[in-house]
This record gives sequence, C-alpha cells and structure tokens, in this order.
Amino acid sequence: MRELDLDPLDQPLSQLRFAVVGDGRLGRALVPALAGVGLDVSGPFGRGAAGDRFEAVLLCVPDGEIAAAAAAVTSGRLVGHTSGATGLEAVGPHEAFSLHPLMTVPAAGAEFAGACAAVTGSTPRALALARWLAAQLGMEPVEVAADDRAAYHAAASIASNFLVTLEFAAERLAATAGIERRMLVPLVRATVESWAALGGPEALTGPVVRGDEATVARQRHAVGERTPELLPLFDALLGATRTLASLGRLERAAR
Repeated sequence: MRELDLDPLDQPLSQLRFAVVGDGRLGRALVPALAGVGLDVSGPFGRGAAGDRFEAVLLCVPDGEIAAAAAAVTSGRLVGHTSGATGLEAVGPHEAFSLHPLMTVPAAGAEFAGACAAVTGSTPRALALARWLAAQLGMEPVEVAADDRAAYHAAASIASNFLVTLEFAAERLAATAGIERRMLVPLVRATVESWAALGGPEALTGPVVRGDEATVARQRHAVGERTPELLPLFDALLGATRTLASLGRLERAAR
C-alpha cells in the first residue's frame, strides 16, 4: 500500500484516492459516477469513517451531521461536504471544500453531466479540487460565497421543492374535474422550457397576463368551492403573477 501523501495536490488530481462518507442517495450516486470517470473512489462509508487510506474525503451527510462526520476524519486530508446551505465552518480545522450539485438525486441514481455545481474552498487548492471534481462529472462549477449560500439554497428550494408542492396543488384541483396528473405533464414541461428560454415575464401566459379578470374570478370561485384549503395559496400566487405581468408590460414598453 502506498504511503499517504500529506500534500495531496502536489500529485496529479487523477491519482488522488477519494472516500465518500454517507450512504444516502447522493453518496450512492456519486461513488459510481466518480468511478465511471476513472477516479480512485471507495464507499460510501458510514458516518464516523476516518478516511485513513485516502487523500480526500467527501461527506454526503445531512447538514446537521457534517460537523460530527468531519471531526471523525483524520487530519491531513482534504475534507469536503455536499450541502448547499452550509458553509465550510462545519468542517472544522480541515482544509475544506464543498461541492453541491444543483439538481435532484432520485433513488434510482443520477446523471450529473449538464448540471451546475456550487463550489467553494478554504484554500486555493481546496477550491481547485472542488472545481476539478465538478468538471470531471460534467458539471459547471460556480463559486458561491458563504454569505450567499442561504439565498442560493433557498432559490434551489423554490425551483425544485416548491414546484412539486405547486404541481401537487394543481393535481388535486384537476382531479375534481376528472383530469389525471399525467395529463398536466405536457403543459408543465412546455412551461418550464418556455421559462428556460425566455425568462419569467416573457414566458407568462394565461388570463392574468391578458387582463381577463372575469376568468380569474371564476377560477378563484372554483378553487374556493372545491379545494378551499388551497385558496390562500391561489391568492398568493395570483398576486405574484399580477406583479410579474406588470413587470413584463413595463419591460416591453421600455423597448
């Protein structure tokens, strides 16, 4: 067994030995993904792994467990975490980095290529490692400062978690009219693609942007009658959509 190099980035990055700690979805997805691009990676190990045989340890554990998992790692290793909201202070005295794939990881696994990855590092070489790992997986690395991480992660939650909550609300209301979830899917996909291409103001369609208040009133009445528990959500989204429609009109008028 070769001796541990205590200055690991003095050797080619491709020769580093990586340990993944955390047997959740992300840990189980990262190990084969990293191995698939030719890296020497082992795991996922359970929390408490010391990482003695490795130059770099990547923690794929819940945010509240990062500090304890990092404390168990033997000094002299580069230690990274995969949290979007947590800074590097949770890693303690280690030379630290973070790599957060801006994507969801389903139970069946993940395809990392094409996604963005938020990265940071406590030293130039730790940051270089995070950027390199992202690039090896086909992701676009973007450095996110500590002060921006909560906002970054909140945006990710709105884009992903809140979208699911919203579509579930639509599914419940649609079911009262005999419409199944699968029938909404083409609409949702086309809307997301339009937003990706045009941005919010230009992608917006429907009665609000047309100023059709009579239709909006009928919609609101139906929501209140069939799914009254969704009415506060509908009203909040209605107000936000009116603001977006107004922004679109101002932008078009300024051209």
